[in-house]
Amino acid sequence: MAALATIPVWSGTAAAASTEPTLERLSPLADRFLAPGTRIETIASGIRWAEGPVWIPASNALLFSDPPANLIRRWTRAGGVTPFLSPSGLANPDPKLFREAGSNGLALGRDGALVIADSGSRALMRYDFASKKRTLLVDRYQGKKFNSPNDLHIARNGAIYFTDPSYGLVDGATSPLRELPHNGVYRWTPGGDAVLIDGTLTYPNGVALSPDERTLYVSVSDEKAPRIMAYDLDARGLPLKRRVFFDASVLKGPGLPDGMKVAADGTLFCSAPGGFYLMTPEAEPIARFAHGGPIANGAFGEGGKTLFLTGNDRVMRVPLARSATARG
Repeated sequence: MAALATIPVWSGTAAAASTEPTLERLSPLADRFLAPGTRIETIASGIRWAEGPVWIPASNALLFSDPPANLIRRWTRAGGVTPFLSPSGLANPDPKLFREAGSNGLALGRDGALVIADSGSRALMRYDFASKKRTLLVDRYQGKKFNSPNDLHIARNGAIYFTDPSYGLVDGATSPLRELPHNGVYRWTPGGDAVLIDGTLTYPNGVALSPDERTLYVSVSDEKAPRIMAYDLDARGLPLKRRVFFDASVLKGPGLPDGMKVAADGTLFCSAPGGFYLMTPEAEPIARFAHGGPIANGAFGEGGKTLFLTGNDRVMRVPLARSATARG
């Protein structure tokens, strides 16, 4: 059994979840990933805002962000939760200007380095585990500073898709720091410039690619129009057309569309009102995890046989009946 680590609660955190985690099966299709009697284990609690989980196979560890605390934490079965990187984003931020100065989304690069959606530094950053050095990857679009990069997905060819809402800034869209007129979805390739995929979304948030990398999914955390968008991509990885993949206004409960991951068979594991859902590639919800509060993101780990969930003030661990990252 994994070690349980409890971290002191920040007095300004969102309201703690009010119930124990639950699993609701909405279709027999859920049996593909969730065995009867599946147990949800809380492995960390008292987080200010748990986000951006990523599994690091080389160290058998989970890293996850706490953006308002400006901290990345590390979890292992043997050691529980320990601080990993502080500050995880901008050092010595002005609290009058920055709402979330730390890292948000995390991903593992093809070279084994950690890639960070750095909300406070307003950039994508690379962190080398061996040297402990950070390197700026990209922080501008057409010469103007990003708002506050939120989440990212790295394609097999190394291209990075990422979202850039203004959540990290105290005054959001009216922040004096803001240089861009839109909240964008971008694609960036090493050595190149950021390319705007979509600049019309109100609050782009989670982002992921389909297994064949021909579809890009982007969640929109808009209370008035919560939804997940899908973009058909051409051979260059650029959009051909877009559509609403799932209208989340039909769902009730805490939270909004946020982080997501896509299993090797195309099943979406995604945040939405009411918790964290499994959805078929045809947008049919087949299972739901809930705990009385929003669940911001998820990640596959331990050979794809575990789903880690970052839910508001806690991190949860769910065993899967089959590997989400294996074909077949």
